[in-house]
Amino acid sequence: MNTDQIWNCEETVAELLNVKVPAWIEQDILVCTVASICNGGCASGSYMPAVTYWQANDIMAEHGDDVLDYIMEVTGELPSVPKFESWRGMACLFLSCAVELWASDIMGQLEDMESE
Repeated sequence: MNTDQIWNCEETVAELLNVKVPAWIEQDILVCTVASICNGGCASGSYMPAVTYWQANDIMAEHGDDVLDYIMEVTGELPSVPKFESWRGMACLFLSCAVELWASDIMGQLEDMESE
């Protein structure tokens, strides 16, 4: 897929790439949402569940170990937590990091579709 196709694609990632979306990401995430996450990060407003305190807290309460394991698997370390960060702020930090890493991987797969 070329960049314009990716940015304008409203198909779900799961259907287009035939991949399993992690449980800690909305299962119906769109290809264009992945492009937006890669462009500006979750905090740009492109993926609100990762930056809305109560949502990130709920997701981390249910899937926190999987989120942290994913970050460790991809980067080998967890992001540094700013001094005096709140519990919910840490939930946003870790979930955003994991979502952005996952989106980056998916974006690579989408771009590879172009060259095939």
